[in-house]
Amino acid sequence: MQSFDFGLLKITPFSILDIILLAIIIYQLYNLIRGTIAANIFIGLTLIYVLYFIVPQEKMPLLAGILKKVADVGIIAVIVLFQQEIRRFLLLVGKNASLQRNKAWWQYFFGKAQIEKDNYARIKPIIDACKSLKQTRTGALIVFAKYYDEQFYQNSCEIIEAKISKRLLESIFQKSSPLHDGAVVIAENKIKSASCILPLTEKTDLPTQFGLRHRAGIGVTEANDATAIIVSEETGEISYAKQGRVKMNISFAELEKLLNKDF
Repeated sequence: MQSFDFGLLKITPFSILDIILLAIIIYQLYNLIRGTIAANIFIGLTLIYVLYFIVPQEKMPLLAGILKKVADVGIIAVIVLFQQEIRRFLLLVGKNASLQRNKAWWQYFFGKAQIEKDNYARIKPIIDACKSLKQTRTGALIVFAKYYDEQFYQNSCEIIEAKISKRLLESIFQKSSPLHDGAVVIAENKIKSASCILPLTEKTDLPTQFGLRHRAGIGVTEANDATAIIVSEETGEISYAKQGRVKMNISFAELEKLLNKDF
């Protein structure tokens, strides 16, 4: 039996850092595509590449030639097929490296009480509106965008640019309102726009009771650095979406904690 000389392995701090960074990147990519159609596409591409390496070119020239053509445009195919996931990954990297976020952490540790007090004044009208919408079982979708991308939101929205208020949110989502069919986008401590048509998530493992409103709420948090509150029209249940994941049937105390943390 042949023995392996472990002396050939040179473990340095940089090699350990290399492994850790690669593991983090793989884990984040896995989180981005988990439960989506992109996961099935990735499996399909992997199978094609495996076939490309195992199919004998001399005995099966036709199939080998087709697989070679696919492999030759591999990078371009990955960019085209996974453009949404790549966008989300870059947003994630940019968000974590943001100086503004580091500043927020500094303020969190050294001015936590004042921040929570200011936040509660901002989120109270939203929570009060959600209580009213839940009681009347009025469907609603409220998106909180950390960075307001005008090109993304304003293509299908009515510009509001109004102060956040309970009555305004209630009136927007009333069934008789021309703006109720769509999402309200809140950014920069303002109601920026209403009646927004948002991209739907491609996740395939969602509960059957989730309709277009829930799928849009999850979809916008996948494509942008945003969170979303979804009020179910059928049950009045409140859900909270963030980074493509959703918490269902949350209480108002939990909603306050989530908004205080994220908004």
